[in-house]
Order: sequence, then C-alpha cells, then structure tokens
Amino acid sequence: MTVSIWIGVVALIIGLLALDLVVLNRGARIVCVKESLVWTVTWVALALCFNVFVYFLYENNWLGWSDLASHNVSGREAAIQFLTGFLMEKSLSVDNIFVIAMIFSYLKIPVVEQQRMLLWGILGAVGLRVIMITLGVALMARFPWIAYLFGGLLLATAVKMLMTRQGNVNISRNPLLILVRKFYPVVDDFKGGYFFSTLNGSRAVTPLLLALILVVSTNLIFALDSIPAIFAVTQDPFLVFTCNVFSVLGLHALYFTIAGHVERFRYIKLSLIFILIYFAIKITLIYYYPIPNIVSLVIIGSILTLGMLASLLISPRDSDEGAAPLFNDLVVLAVLSYRQARRIVVLVLGTSVLLVGVAMIVLPGPAVVVIPIGLGILAIEFAWARRWLQKIRQTAGKIRQRIRH
Repeated sequence: MTVSIWIGVVALIIGLLALDLVVLNRGARIVCVKESLVWTVTWVALALCFNVFVYFLYENNWLGWSDLASHNVSGREAAIQFLTGFLMEKSLSVDNIFVIAMIFSYLKIPVVEQQRMLLWGILGAVGLRVIMITLGVALMARFPWIAYLFGGLLLATAVKMLMTRQGNVNISRNPLLILVRKFYPVVDDFKGGYFFSTLNGSRAVTPLLLALILVVSTNLIFALDSIPAIFAVTQDPFLVFTCNVFSVLGLHALYFTIAGHVERFRYIKLSLIFILIYFAIKITLIYYYPIPNIVSLVIIGSILTLGMLASLLISPRDSDEGAAPLFNDLVVLAVLSYRQARRIVVLVLGTSVLLVGVAMIVLPGPAVVVIPIGLGILAIEFAWARRWLQKIRQTAGKIRQRIRH
C-alpha cells in the first residue's frame, strides 16, 4: 500500500511542476520582483504544508508506511528531517542562482528569455536529482564508507568556494562552451528565441543554447554538492526525494527575487560555506557521533541569519570589492564583527527597554524613568536616539524651571 503514497506524491509533484512551468509562466515576459517574491513565499508555504503531511504520515503510520525499515521514525523526527533538508537545499540553491545570474550576464540573455532557460533548468535539475538520489541511496546502503567520501567532497567544495574570487568565475573557459564552439559557430543575436540558426549557410547555435547547456551543467554540479549533504540529514529515500524536489520548485521565482541584488547578499555565500563544512563534519561522524537533526536545524538557521545580518549591516564600501577571495571576507567580518555585534545588542536591548517604558504609560510603572533609559541605551549607537534624548532633557529642564518659579 505504500506504493499508493508514492504514486500520490509523485502525481502531486508533477502537478506542481506543471503549475510552475506551464500555467504560471506561459509566454516570455518580464517577471517583476514583487510577483517573484509572492511566488517564492508561496512555494515555501507549500513545502511547509507538505511537511505537516509528512508528520502525520509517519506518526499515524498511514497505509503501513512506518512499518518499512527506511521509514521507521516518529512523525516529529520525520518532520524535522524534512524541514532541515529542505532548508539546507533551499539555501544551497542560492549559490546556484548567483552562478546562473553570472551566466546570463556573460551571455547577455534578455530578461524575457531568462525565465524560459530557468524552466528548462528546473526540469533538468529534477531529473538529475532523481538519478543521483537513487544512486546515492544505493551506495549508502551498500557501502557505508561512502559517507567519508561524501564528507570529503563537501569539504573540498567549501574550500574551493572559500578561495574563489568573488564574481570572478571565468565562464569563457568552461569546457562545455569550448566544446560547443569547436563544432558550431555562435551567432550574436537570439533569432526569435531559437536554439539553432544559420551562419553563412552553416548550422550555428544561439547564445540561448549555450545558456541552457551551462544552466543544466551548473545544476548538475550543485547536485553533486547538495545530494551528499542531504544524506547527512536523512537516508530515507522518500524524505531525500521530496525535500530536494520542493527546494527546486519555485527556483525561477527565487532567482528573479534576488538575482538583481547579488552583491547585496555577498555574505550569504560565506554562510553557505560554513553550512557545507558543518554537513561535511556531520556526515563523517554519522556512524559514531550522530548529531541530532534538531541541532542541525538550529545551526543552519543561525548561520543563515548571521549571513543575512552581515549582508544587510556591512555595506559594500566596508569590504574589499576588488574581486577578493571569500577568505578575505572572513577578515572583514573579524574586523567589523565587534562593531556590528555591539550595534545589534544596543538595538535589541535599547528597543526592549523603550517598549517597556512606552507600555508603562498605560500600565503601572515609572514610564518617565524607563523611557529615557531606553533612549539612553540606543543613544550609544544611534544619532536619532541622541536627538530624542536631548529633547527630553530640554523639556525636563523647562518643566523644572517652571516648577521653581
């Protein structure tokens, strides 16, 4: 009876793919940031809803699902595994988006054509991941020592990303591009969105075909990174498959949400490096010191949060934008971490005290004392708080003078 669940889930995924690829994206058009953001949130919400289904599927043993050895975990643990895997895969896909953005920029792909390339890339990504998941599950079951190989692969990828210069990936030296150009000339225009054209009577390719080849190959490379990482979270084929597919769904929406702000999120890539290092350690220790997935979930969330805060608080001019390796970003963070950490602490503490003081205006308590204290804390770092504190002091001084007279 478990086959029925697999059939139902696969049918659901096919339906969602059809919705994503056909219904919602008919025709070449420019996708605005607002629309892409809405759909990004929608796809994440769908994944969370599916996670609820995962919980009840494993917890209630629907159709004898949990009787199988590969599914013999509680609903809570299954839900944590799915959520951890989904969050990890979704975060790693951000780096994939950065590379795809560089590909489109290098080949000068029009925005209206980028969506079509992304949709083909999603289909390729799903197919590649199905193949690699099947192979990975078989290898992990047959050769447990393969976990060490996966850990080494993740660590090597992290080191390579760390030493790679920001935005300095030389796409022109890609072996696939060199191979295609060896056999076919490349025309400069896009010939109405076709992959092939003619040049001087000979068959030629357009930049769209080059973009498609690079996008699919990029998805393959990132699958080689992310699939080993997911086995550090779970080896349940169902959870591995579903969290991978749900992370790929809506990839094009996520692309149009952040592709125009790649430089703004430079420290996200640094976060992904630490995530890869963590999962390299986790999968290496999987048979000796298994790290609970709830711990992994907290670690991933914390690393991503720190990356987001660093990206938002550290302006590009504070760091070396000269295509420096990501290793240099660690130096920047080390120099700026105290200042930024102090700013965050002051903001959180001062705001909390200020809000308590404001609440005391209507609730019992010394609001006239607590509010200035909150502003005083905020004034350590923020000029607007110093101005407000000065106004309060001036007002208090005037009141004292009136009382004396």
